[in-house]
Amino acid sequence: MRRHPVILGIGILLVIGVVFFVLVYSLGHFRGDSGTFGLQGKVGVVQIEGVIGDITDVIDQIDEFSRDDSVKAVVLRIDSPGGGVAPSQEICRAVQELRKHKKVVASMGSVAASGGYLIAAAAERIVANQGTLTGSISAVMYFADVEQILKKIGVRSSVVKSGKFKDIGSPAREMTPEERQLLQGIVDDIYDQLVTTISESRKIPLDKIKELADGRIFSGRQAYHLKLVDELGGLQDAVAAAAKLAGMEGKPEVVYAVRKKTGLWKYLMENMASTLSGEIRRQTGISGAQYLMQ
Repeated sequence: MRRHPVILGIGILLVIGVVFFVLVYSLGHFRGDSGTFGLQGKVGVVQIEGVIGDITDVIDQIDEFSRDDSVKAVVLRIDSPGGGVAPSQEICRAVQELRKHKKVVASMGSVAASGGYLIAAAAERIVANQGTLTGSISAVMYFADVEQILKKIGVRSSVVKSGKFKDIGSPAREMTPEERQLLQGIVDDIYDQLVTTISESRKIPLDKIKELADGRIFSGRQAYHLKLVDELGGLQDAVAAAAKLAGMEGKPEVVYAVRKKTGLWKYLMENMASTLSGEIRRQTGISGAQYLMQ
């Protein structure tokens, strides 16, 4: 019996469609893409790496997992010494919002200190390696003084300003006691914000946090004994803890948020600009307040 060509064509297309679906699902499963057709619950991993500055990508990843119903829990993989006060606080708030919808566990890598620890404290549980460097719960501002160097090379600085504090922190002259007092007040205030948030997040009395929040660093094992972290282990342990909190059975599927694709030239230029900007700030002291391990 002769087959109808239209029916045969439809059959071939259906077979191709099924094969394509299986290939896409398999590739997505091995790559860990959050956009795959997962039938079981997933644990999403958000990576927070390096000095905290531009946080657009991190916020996008958190938002992506927050809206993905197949992701039942999220692990924050933190490998950062901290960074800017406002960016660290912004990620912290995003994590607090995420916890309204998902279970969140922090996994500390080589270092998760200062602003990095602030972010970790916003999670439901913190898992650290024994050798992780953490702590450094403190705030800092830097200002360089190159007045003597300028004198030696015959350069003088003149400033026209509308208020006596307008050029506060200028590297061309020594800071006055009044200016130092003003800046100290700012540092003390953002320090208070830091320890208060950590105390509330970790449910540790504020006085106890302040005893540890003098800038000192701890190993992961020390932090565990001080109740600054909840468990010792690596990323896989954090994933298992997140899955357990979410009530998932068996080994969970781990997915990573899709990062924005950047062309090679743009990537090189952005990194060059970031490195140059960081070096200028480091040498001249031109920088805002930071939650940063030194």
